[in-house]
Amino acid sequence: MKYRTRTFYTDKQKSEMWDRWQRGESLSSIGRKFDRASSSIFPHLALTGGIRPPVRCRSRLALSLEEREEISRGLAVGRSLRSIARNLKRAPSTVSREVRRNGGRKDYRAAQSDQRAWDCAKRSKACKLSFNQPLCALITRKLRLKWSPQQIAGWLKRKNPDEEQQRVSHETIYRSLYVQARGVLKKELQQCLRSPRAIRRSRHATQKGLKLRKIKDAIPISERPPEIEDRAVPGHWEGDLIVGANNSYIATLVERHSRFVMLAKVANKDTQSVITALIKQARKLPKELYRSLTWDRGSEMTGHAKFTMATKIDVFFCDPQSPWQRGSNENTNRLLRQYFPRGIDMSAYSQAKLSAVARQLNERPRKTLHYQTPAEKFEACVAAIC
Repeated sequence: MKYRTRTFYTDKQKSEMWDRWQRGESLSSIGRKFDRASSSIFPHLALTGGIRPPVRCRSRLALSLEEREEISRGLAVGRSLRSIARNLKRAPSTVSREVRRNGGRKDYRAAQSDQRAWDCAKRSKACKLSFNQPLCALITRKLRLKWSPQQIAGWLKRKNPDEEQQRVSHETIYRSLYVQARGVLKKELQQCLRSPRAIRRSRHATQKGLKLRKIKDAIPISERPPEIEDRAVPGHWEGDLIVGANNSYIATLVERHSRFVMLAKVANKDTQSVITALIKQARKLPKELYRSLTWDRGSEMTGHAKFTMATKIDVFFCDPQSPWQRGSNENTNRLLRQYFPRGIDMSAYSQAKLSAVARQLNERPRKTLHYQTPAEKFEACVAAIC
């Protein structure tokens, strides 16, 4: 039987590997650089959950290898510890402890002592969450509610502005999830994240663009009034469809001012089904809270004129291949993938279930709202018109 040769990487290669991973390159791309399979790259990254470990360095107060060699030479010629310490400009107690812990006068060796000091200095720093079980339990509950680590960290800061022990950064939460050696948060909680990956992925990873579509009599986003652009006035929405298995779809609507979310069950992607569902949703709100709708150039909105005629709501369309022009909706669709993963049949969900998901999402704090919830923001808009 032929066995595969074990793959080894030098420290320089490992450093380059991490540089490329942080720039957003794929495992296959990194493997091609080293003429290796991507399967040999993954174990090195997975060891710390895709999070680059900090570079180890010596303390400026620690004895250097040169100083240890000076100690070794001094001991060899019979000099006293005080004399050696005086030449090194170190305290006699520092030299005394160094010699005593490394074999004494007869057995002291500089290189062995230096390596032992380096090995002994390697220890994992205790995580802040390991000392605060109530905070750890609270974070676990919020993760199970699909809150992101950044939302949890921002909400904790807002709720406990003067209690540092009751706050934690989002990076600490991520590291506790992906670096299991910390022993704080369970690995299965990774499935509660927006992107339940085995290892943490760089935010610089590339995204695919949208296909060009033409829609008759479409009003371009460039003609949208300035009051919609600056989000100062409520009542302007962004919309899209998220797709599931067996040609199943859900219509998603996000209010630009408050980021309030509504979900609508649609029978199919054809324009008749989508327009009917959107008209039904629009009639649930006062006209002051539904003034315009911004959509991408999907074929489902070819009947936009019928929607405008029935609701008196103008529809604006993004430029081709520019989904970022309705960024609130794009971000929300990514959040919704926690509840509706790719590949599942969306038709199995009732409107009541969709409304329950929207309610839970609207009760999650948002960084862009200074960690208020969309529900709080939208309720203030409703109160203002009543």
